[in-house]
Amino acid sequence: MVRVFDRNMFIMTFSVMIGFIVITYFVADIVHRSQIQALNTEHTLEIETIEENNINFTSGFLESSVLLDSAREDRAFGNYHFDIAHLFYTSALSERNQSVMNDYKNLSIYNSTQAMPMYLSSHYNFLEASDFFETTKGFTVYGNYLQLLNLYVNLTQSGARLTMLRYNASLYLKMLTENITYVNGSGALENMIELLLLFNETMAMYGGELGGYEELLEEIDEYDIKGFSTIREPT
Repeated sequence: MVRVFDRNMFIMTFSVMIGFIVITYFVADIVHRSQIQALNTEHTLEIETIEENNINFTSGFLESSVLLDSAREDRAFGNYHFDIAHLFYTSALSERNQSVMNDYKNLSIYNSTQAMPMYLSSHYNFLEASDFFETTKGFTVYGNYLQLLNLYVNLTQSGARLTMLRYNASLYLKMLTENITYVNGSGALENMIELLLLFNETMAMYGGELGGYEELLEEIDEYDIKGFSTIREPT
């Protein structure tokens, strides 16, 4: 009986050991598969996030660029009308024929009036483009991209200041022109000293801002040439 008992105990012990090994193997396999699945899921999410960011970055940059182009186009039309208005303003002041002077006045007032909404539209487009460029920065971690976007943000903010200064200058120019009178054989401004000072100060501020705006344009142009060869390198 002792031998049978010992043999049965051996068989049972061996069976338990085999079962334990098999169970351990399956448990380990399940854990391993779970870890692989978790890694696959994690990498899939990372890839999807990267792809989504790339799409958002491209979309944001394109929308920003479209707004920037619209702002620059409106500004160009505003400048065209402002330059004509200023030309007829100075012509009216020096004109000795009253009828011609009045024609020059009307042309100056008309072009000043045309310039103002163009500058205002440009101003808001510059501001909106700036917001889009700023938002687009959140979809990249690459230093070269961020540096370029910062240049565009600075450019659009400068453009917004430029156009508001020119809007004000157009308004002052219109008011000055409306007050040109025919005195002693030529056009003249009477009691318009404060308004003239405002106009001149605004034009001086515009000139200072324009210098910074053009420097940013040049920096962006130079960056476009040298920067995109290493644009994908994070810093």
